Amino acid sequence: MTIRPATLDELRKLVDNTPAQFQAMILLASWCAMRFGELTELCRRDVDVDNGVIRIQRAVVRVAGEFRIGAPKSDAGRRDVHVPPHIMPMIRQHLVEHVALGDDALLFPAQHGGHLAPGSITRWFYAARAAAARSDLRFHDLRHSGAVLAAQSGATLAELMGRLGHSTPQAALRYQHAAEGRDGVIAEGA
Repeated sequence: MTIRPATLDELRKLVDNTPAQFQAMILLASWCAMRFGELTELCRRDVDVDNGVIRIQRAVVRVAGEFRIGAPKSDAGRRDVHVPPHIMPMIRQHLVEHVALGDDALLFPAQHGGHLAPGSITRWFYAARAAAARSDLRFHDLRHSGAVLAAQSGATLAELMGRLGHSTPQAALRYQHAAEGRDGVIAEGA
């Protein structure tokens, strides 16, 4: 399956058509290349708003209908991810408007207050991706979009590995994609 990362315009449309309590989730998935299980286990204590950093220490997976909290996917998955300054205001607003008080409060809780199941986002995510004219886009593809955005900013392979929580260059390279229009920009800079 060929993955086509979302463009900035598609990401904007995706966020604009996502329910308010999940807009920050779309931003963190795309701009910070976070995994679904990392996002859904984030708690208030993991967000350092003063320094614009999210500390990824845990992840959650659903196995046989049960949520299990554990370490991120790899040893390199434990990491601090710097949030781009232009999305920090929305993260701060999200903390005020959508996150309960207390260090253990989940950033993106399910309607019942527990962990968000992957299947529970289908209705709103499919509607948002349709509004962005990207019916092919999966939630995990936002992570690929984040890798492309980081690479376009000039990140080295080692920096990409750290940002995405990969322990091998091969894993990081799977997230590299040619971005539309980039060849012209590269040629102009040569």
